[in-house]
Amino acid sequence: MTDNKVAVITGGLQGIGKSCALRFAAAGYHIAINDIKEPDDPVTQDTLKEITSKGVKAFYVKADVTNATQAEEFASKIVEALGRIDVLVNNAGITKDNLFIRMSKQDWETVLNINLTGVFNITKPIIRIMMKQKSGAIVNMASISGVMGNPGQANYSASKAGLIGLTKTLAKEFAKKNVRVNAVAPGFIDTAMTEKLDREKLVDFIPMARLGKPEEIADTVFFLADSASYITGQVINIDGGLVM
Repeated sequence: MTDNKVAVITGGLQGIGKSCALRFAAAGYHIAINDIKEPDDPVTQDTLKEITSKGVKAFYVKADVTNATQAEEFASKIVEALGRIDVLVNNAGITKDNLFIRMSKQDWETVLNINLTGVFNITKPIIRIMMKQKSGAIVNMASISGVMGNPGQANYSASKAGLIGLTKTLAKEFAKKNVRVNAVAPGFIDTAMTEKLDREKLVDFIPMARLGKPEEIADTVFFLADSASYITGQVINIDGGLVM
């Protein structure tokens, strides 16, 4: 058990982000979350209660990762409230799917801004904190769409491929500072993001013949952040064998 380590999860109120928050909380980490919901929103309150039921602190700030000022303030508030930052899980992300020829410039820019530039905004102030501590672990939420491409997801695939490149570069830049940076690339996971897809057809392409669970992503994220002390710059596919 860890009594005083702090894990930060962006977009951590629902889905994979929430599962990551609960996984770290179960191991004794205090949890800091940002999202775009109000603090008094029922979803916010329910998630915070689930986290604190694990016997740890839960800290929430409404902050938009696309706003660099808000990202800086979020990092500062975490240290003020919890004292340190040991883990950052860059989970916040969206999709706006369409065939490339029909994709609007706005949908392209919105997805890149949240999924990639948002990671830049939040990682920069937090990695400075980790450098001063001489320790830290970052796990970026990529996607198999960024590994192999996916029709109808030019914007999403590009953002996740960019995130993989960022992961490897940061891993090389900060390894000597004892800050490890890895990524996970989930396949098709049973979350709200996949509800609009034809799941029966998806399963036909997955060797394990089922969608993944958010908890299965969270377990790998926790391993990379907490236990994998000699692993950095790697991308772990979590996809039931879809990409081999």
